[in-house]
Amino acid sequence: MLGLAKMGAVLMRDGQEAGLRRRGEVFLLAVQFLTRLPVPRDLPWSEARQAEAMAYLPLVGLCVGGIGALVLWGAALVFPMPVAVLMSLAATLLVTGAFHEDGLADAADGLGGGVTRERALEIMRDSRIGSYGAVSLGIVLALKVAGLVALPLWMAVAVLALGHGISRYGAVLVMFRADYARVEGAKFAAPRISAGGHGLALATAVAMAVALVVLVGPAGLVGLGAAAVLGWGVTRIYLRKLGGFTGDCLGATQQMVELGLILGVLAWV
Repeated sequence: MLGLAKMGAVLMRDGQEAGLRRRGEVFLLAVQFLTRLPVPRDLPWSEARQAEAMAYLPLVGLCVGGIGALVLWGAALVFPMPVAVLMSLAATLLVTGAFHEDGLADAADGLGGGVTRERALEIMRDSRIGSYGAVSLGIVLALKVAGLVALPLWMAVAVLALGHGISRYGAVLVMFRADYARVEGAKFAAPRISAGGHGLALATAVAMAVALVVLVGPAGLVGLGAAAVLGWGVTRIYLRKLGGFTGDCLGATQQMVELGLILGVLAWV
C-alpha cells in the first residue's frame, strides 16, 4: 500500500510539472505571437496550443507596457517629458514590431478605400500603406503621445503599463464573440479562443482594470469607459462592413481601446 501511495504521489507530481511546463510553453507562444522578444525556436506548436495562447494576450500586453513604462520613467529622469514619451513609444514599437499599429493602418485602408466587402478585404492584404492608413496611424500615435505627455509622470507610467494589457483584451473579446471574415484555409488561419481561454483573459484584464482604478482613482473609471466606447465603435464599423473580423481589425481594436483609455484618463485629470 505504501508503495502504491508513493507511486501515486510521483505520478501526480510529474503530471503537475508537465502541466506547468505546458502552460509556460503556451505563454511563450503568446509572446512569440505578439512580440519580437526572443523565445525558444523549438516551442511545440499546434492549432490547439495557438488557441490556448490567445488567453495570455493581456498578460503579454502588460509585459510590453511594462517595458514602455520603464523606458518612460528612466528617460524622464534625463529628458523632457515629450522626448521621454516618444522614447517609450519607440521601445514598445521595437518590442512588438509595430504589430497592432500595422493592423490599424491596413484596416483603415481597407475600410476607407474598399467600396465592397471583397475589395476591403483585398486592400487589407496589400502590405503597402495608403492615405487612409497613414492618416489614421499618424493621428492615433500623435494623440497617444500628446495624451501621455499631458499626464503627470507617475500617472502616465501606470496608464502606459496597464493600458497595453487591458487593450489586448479588446482583441480577445472580438475573437471570442465574432466570426472570422475570411474563408477558412485562406492565407491566414482564423484566430480562435475557447470559453475557458476567454475567461482567463477576462480575469487578467479585470485585475488590471482594478489596479488602474486603485492607482489613478476616478480617472481610471473614465478611461475604461472611453476605452470601451472607442473599442465598440471601431468594432461596429468593421463588423457591419465585413461581417466579421480579420487580424488587421484586431490590431485596430487594440489601438483604439488603448487610445480611449489614455484620453479618458486625461479628460478627468
